[in-house]
Amino acid sequence: MRAPIGSFDNARPAADRLDLLTAPVAAAVRAGWGGFPAEQIIHVDTDPEIADTSAFVEHHGAELLNRSANCVVVAGKRGGEVTLAACLVLSHSRVDVNGTVRKHLGARKVRFASMDTAVGDTGMEYGGITPVGLPAGWPLLIDSAVADEEWVLIGSGSRRGKLIMPGKALAALPGAVVLEGLGIPG
Repeated sequence: MRAPIGSFDNARPAADRLDLLTAPVAAAVRAGWGGFPAEQIIHVDTDPEIADTSAFVEHHGAELLNRSANCVVVAGKRGGEVTLAACLVLSHSRVDVNGTVRKHLGARKVRFASMDTAVGDTGMEYGGITPVGLPAGWPLLIDSAVADEEWVLIGSGSRRGKLIMPGKALAALPGAVVLEGLGIPG
């Protein structure tokens, strides 16, 4: 099968590759969401050594920088309560943690979650965290530019492989809120 973006040699429906996905991602793909057909979620098998954005686009083509999104976990604190959330922005952007995220979460202070927290609470690998399969109840903040993309390349839950899906499918994920200005120029 040919991937809708990029020139990947090994693209298949993610539902055919559940064994390559982490448990929470596989469960989410299996269950589906928002009425999007499972065949619109594509898995491309890639080298885990080049999973980081800069190395990935250097190897697979610079045009993917504008079609890829990064998912980061943040921790918002107000009083003694901590709220974990995921933020998804295009790869050439950075998350507006101290503006848009802080305001949306109603937090006094927001920081990037530690690697141990991000990995432990999501059940995913660092460098492969994806919005698909996040813990129930987590807010998922998505930059409007991501939701507007026809196809978006994102992590697969592990450093090996990526998922490709419509931006509208990402916006339909449980807990998703699409926000203007979440991604700011990097």
